[in-house]
Parts: sequence; structure tokens; C-alpha cells
Amino acid sequence: RIMLDHGLLDDPDKPYKSTWKDFLRSHWESLAACDFFAVEAWGLKGLTRYFVFFVIDLSTRRVQIAGIHADPCETQMIQWARNLTDSEEGFLKGKRFLIHDRDPLFTTKFRDTLKAAGVRCLKMPKQSPNLNAYAESFVRTIKRECIDKMIFFGERQIRHVISEYIEHYNQERPHKGLEYRRPVEPQESPPEEGKIACRERLGGLLKS
Repeated sequence: RIMLDHGLLDDPDKPYKSTWKDFLRSHWESLAACDFFAVEAWGLKGLTRYFVFFVIDLSTRRVQIAGIHADPCETQMIQWARNLTDSEEGFLKGKRFLIHDRDPLFTTKFRDTLKAAGVRCLKMPKQSPNLNAYAESFVRTIKRECIDKMIFFGERQIRHVISEYIEHYNQERPHKGLEYRRPVEPQESPPEEGKIACRERLGGLLKS
């Protein structure tokens, strides 16, 4: 009682609240996160900013680009949500929760579309990017390793470059958080003997 009065012990009658770390650990296999990042490209009308919408599987770190558009709207967000929750090839198949920030593009209809497919949206509090750390880490990675080193001309080049990087990120790039494994490991083991080959993408910008 004396230790409780002096604040040296937790109140045994205080209701337990799960921490964010505990929540992630207990729902690891059923969690995904999403976010946007911007890419600027030169075109006939000058410099245009395109927004890239992506989703990341937290357990495997696998990433999929859900859509790229210069001015995304609610209609496109709803369609992207339907694509992600497709019963056969949807990236969110088997997932129960989707973490996202407070971007106004994540509208009520967008969340309802996901909810109808069994995916519950978790909106983060204000000024808390650390709660979506895996998505934020991917944005920093793709910008540092690829986007910041290139000048883009048109939407077509943006789509090509990002597509190449996603294949590199998912199938070739080792991840420290996965004990230096890749998100998508090949079905067959590599040969133990033979010459070491280097695979290059985007003119040698990406190597494996």
C-alpha cells in the first residue's frame, strides 16, 4: 500500500491497455499498411507532380503499387480498394487490418469498401508517423535508392522506373529486418557452384 501511495507500483485495478507494439506483434500476419509518395516529372505542360499509392505487407515487407495518378480522387480510391481486396488476386487477401494516415483521400466510402471485404482501417492519430513506420521506411528507401537519383519525363517513365524498383525490392534486395532475406524468395535454391552473376536494372542504378 505504501509503495502504491508513492507511485512506485502500478495500480492493480487500472484497466490494461495494449500498446502499439503489442498490437503489431499479436496481429503481425494480418496487418498491412498504405501511404502515398510524390514523384515529379517534366512534360509538355511543365513540371507535374504524380502521387503513388502503395501497400506494404508488414510480415513479409512485400510491396505493391496500387495506383499512380496526378490528381487522385475518391472514385479512383474506391476502385483501388476493390482491386486490393479482389477475392482471387487482391494484395489484401487474408488481411484484417490496414494502417493509414489522416490523408483526406482515405474517405468514408474508401474505408467502407475495404470493410465490406473484411479489412478494417486503422486511422493513425495526428502527428504520429512512427505508428506507420514500415510504410515511411519504404518511402525513404525508394527515394534514396532510386527516385532522387533520376529526372523523369512523363508518367510512362515514372511507371516503368517504379515497376522496376518494386521487382528489385521484392525479389532481389535483402532486408535487414528479415535477417537479410528477400520478401519473395525463389522456389529453387541457387546453385552452389558456378560463376557469380550481377543483375542490373535501370542502367546499373539497381544491382543484385
